[in-house]
Amino acid sequence: MASSNFIDYVKINARSGNGGAGALHFRREKHVEKGGPDGGDGGRGGHVILKGNAQLWTLLHLKYTKHVKAFDGKAGEGGRRSGPIGKDIILEVPLGTIARNSETGEELFEITEDGQEVILLKGGRGGMGNDHFKSATNQTPQHAQPGEPGLEEWVILELKVLADVGLVGFPNAGKSTLLSVVSAAKPEIADYPFTTLVPNLGVVSYRDYKSFVMADIPGIIEGASQGKGLGLRFLRHIERNSILLFMVPADSEDIKAEYETLIQELKIYNPSLLDKNRILAVSKTDVLTDQEKVSLREKLPENITTLLISAITQEGIEQLKDKVWELINSPFPVK
Repeated sequence: MASSNFIDYVKINARSGNGGAGALHFRREKHVEKGGPDGGDGGRGGHVILKGNAQLWTLLHLKYTKHVKAFDGKAGEGGRRSGPIGKDIILEVPLGTIARNSETGEELFEITEDGQEVILLKGGRGGMGNDHFKSATNQTPQHAQPGEPGLEEWVILELKVLADVGLVGFPNAGKSTLLSVVSAAKPEIADYPFTTLVPNLGVVSYRDYKSFVMADIPGIIEGASQGKGLGLRFLRHIERNSILLFMVPADSEDIKAEYETLIQELKIYNPSLLDKNRILAVSKTDVLTDQEKVSLREKLPENITTLLISAITQEGIEQLKDKVWELINSPFPVK
């Protein structure tokens, strides 16, 4: 997934179709000189619909789609013939897409299943023909309803990446390197901050042909919950992961303090994130001697499972997969 091709936020102007007008018509045949009203109903306007597609990972295909308009319903006709319904417009979106009102920010709904369809804007109702308005006292109604106008709104579509495990850490914690080693994903890797600017997803193979999805998400920085750095873009994707894998490099000045900073940023943004199962992986341990590893273990945070790993030497990688699989399949938070 190339960085330039990952779009997780678009704003579109959506318009549903107008309803067709009801017909004002009277039956007129050779042997029926004064037939009654027989105006048909107008067709409803087309809906604007969002549909989940599990094969999509980005909103790129909607990036340049600023205006979306469904088709209008057609007017009714004589002989009680209803007008055709306006054609719906269906926008396919990745799973994890949320629709929001652009003015209030209110969440309208979320697409989470493949094939799920939700009406974003309903088309206007078709008007009733004059056949509906006949009565004992009014046998020749001169009235038919116009169709209802469609709706128009600016809507925000926001993607939150769906994955089993999300990698959480400061820039250069080794998240991209880990993902490239345990999966077929090819994230950009370099020794400078914010190499990863968009989420990368990788399918990690596990024992007995099992697998799980891991997301390498842009590195957090202190102050991300206030929007610093990549800030809220990063935190939005973290919300959708089943478990959180915190990563701190072995050469960090204070591993415990770095971990606590990461926890604090998540807590400020959304306290419920701390209810997720989590693991701490100390990365880049290939630079340490055996004695340094012993000393390092004495400085690790308490109350969290911590593993020492190296993507280069593969140290601790299998144990990490085992622990991830255990927590993914645990019905309750494991502390």
